[in-house]
Amino acid sequence: MRRNRSFLVLGILAAGLASGLAQAKELEVFSWWAGDEGPALEALVKMYKAKYPDVSVVNATVTGGAGVNARAVLKTRMLSGDPPDSFQVHAGQELIGTWVVADRMQDLTPLYKSEGWMTKFPKGLLDLLSYKGGIWSVPVNIHRSNVMWYNPAKLKEWGVTPPKTWPEFLSTCAKLKAKGLEAPLAVGENWTQQHLWESVALGTLGTTNYGKLWKGQIKFTDPKAVKVWETFGKVMDCSNKDASGLSWQQATDRMLEGKAAFNIMGDWAAGYMATTKKLEPGKGFGWAASPGTNGTFLMLSDSFGLPKGVKNVTEVNNWLKLLGSQAGQDAFNPLKGSIAARLDSDVSKYNSYSQSAAKDWKANKIAGSLYHGAVAPESFTSQFGSVMEIYLSSKNANAAAQAAQEVADKINLGK
Repeated sequence: MRRNRSFLVLGILAAGLASGLAQAKELEVFSWWAGDEGPALEALVKMYKAKYPDVSVVNATVTGGAGVNARAVLKTRMLSGDPPDSFQVHAGQELIGTWVVADRMQDLTPLYKSEGWMTKFPKGLLDLLSYKGGIWSVPVNIHRSNVMWYNPAKLKEWGVTPPKTWPEFLSTCAKLKAKGLEAPLAVGENWTQQHLWESVALGTLGTTNYGKLWKGQIKFTDPKAVKVWETFGKVMDCSNKDASGLSWQQATDRMLEGKAAFNIMGDWAAGYMATTKKLEPGKGFGWAASPGTNGTFLMLSDSFGLPKGVKNVTEVNNWLKLLGSQAGQDAFNPLKGSIAARLDSDVSKYNSYSQSAAKDWKANKIAGSLYHGAVAPESFTSQFGSVMEIYLSSKNANAAAQAAQEVADKINLGK
């Protein structure tokens, strides 16, 4: 009898354990945020755990390669039917052109409407997030691509001011070369040159025609687009010859040290200069919109979506609600060195550079970054690096334009 009672107790305990396991809640967050960016992600995870203490959050970070490694792992998991609960992706075509068109993502329009987000994000951003009537990801931040950085003290010493157009930039470079500054523009490895190219394209084409390029309404072989390559070549003539061996941070250091006058890089450079280099925005470093782009915010955004087939749908929706909330964005972005995607952020939490960027975010026209996934799918951007190499080796604008158009035709860009 005692033995039977023992079996009964063990059975009850086993049933209770099984029930507890069945009720366990989990959320897997897949990203490439590590190192300096890790604390920003941890701030969001901490907020989520405080709100949903019964959910176990799995931080599935894949480090290295500025997201390249993570996207490779993500592709394997998505194609094998094992998607993360929610994954980091650059907002826009990087997600839409790869996973939305493949019918692997859930439409988040109902979430946007229930949370009142349709008026909290600017229309230009919502347009980039949308495809065939759906909205496909929640942006947690905004970075600006078209920023020209400089050392205010060195510009004063050289007697020059930040140029406002590309012709003025070239004229300023000529003046600086005459003063003995061999390479007035600091650039780094291939991807930083692609990053520079999109600012040249925006400043040369203008906001409207720049947008038409990615919709297939203007061909890369159009004389207006060929001029982008011609201008880009002249701009690169102002740069250092050892670019391929420099990281973006090393290129930024060249500008800070006075070995170059300008560096065109996204505003994660502000985080690097303010946090790592301990420089005061506005004094230790200055900024202006890239030549020809004043009044337009060339943006990129980290965002998260809801893959089809995941089990923890409620947990993912709660994660997305946090990401899109004012509290979530204002906890994350000051640590990340970016600004909130929302229009109602508390700017008092941000430094003077970010406050300036937030002001422009509300007032400027919005255009999307090429290299950082907003306006073209990965199938285009992954091949654009080869187009860049063609141009840098030949300096033939027509050949580069033709090569870019061939890639666009191959993937039906804008269709």
